[in-house]
Amino acid sequence: MRRLFEMDLKDYNDTDNVFRRPSARAIILKGDKIALVYSKKEKYYKFPGGGIHVDEDKKEALIREVREEAGLVVIPETITEYGSVLRRQKSTQGNNTIFEQENYYYFCDVEDGTISQELDDYENEARFVLQIVSLDEAITTNSVYATDDFSNEIMIKREKQVLELLKQELECGHG
Repeated sequence: MRRLFEMDLKDYNDTDNVFRRPSARAIILKGDKIALVYSKKEKYYKFPGGGIHVDEDKKEALIREVREEAGLVVIPETITEYGSVLRRQKSTQGNNTIFEQENYYYFCDVEDGTISQELDDYENEARFVLQIVSLDEAITTNSVYATDDFSNEIMIKREKQVLELLKQELECGHG
């Protein structure tokens, strides 16, 4: 899979332990709009997706995470690679630890209609809902997002950058 870009804060020691948490994220286009998860509490958009469990492959994780976060059922045979983003920074979970996350983005189609979300506690607290919006609306919303939560701030910068890249490539007939 092609590397879209890297976000390496270099705020750690090279001798630190590395905690890896890869993720799979869905790009679900609906005409000239995109299906995203919106945090009603924090006021940001993110691609549906999340962590890949040790016992599952990337596409299985994508299907599971989209179902849980967005209440959408991915059509497996429509999944195609878009690209990945590597994120590296000092972990907020422990001293002498680097948080490394390879985020794998995939285009996919979903079945019509929705099913019930199965949100984690933090996702419930963030009040995640599915929204179909224009790329411009998502980019604008994420551009003005501000928080004291450093981890969220980096995540939303990543999502905004992927949205901008996607918009640019779609306008040029790529992607």
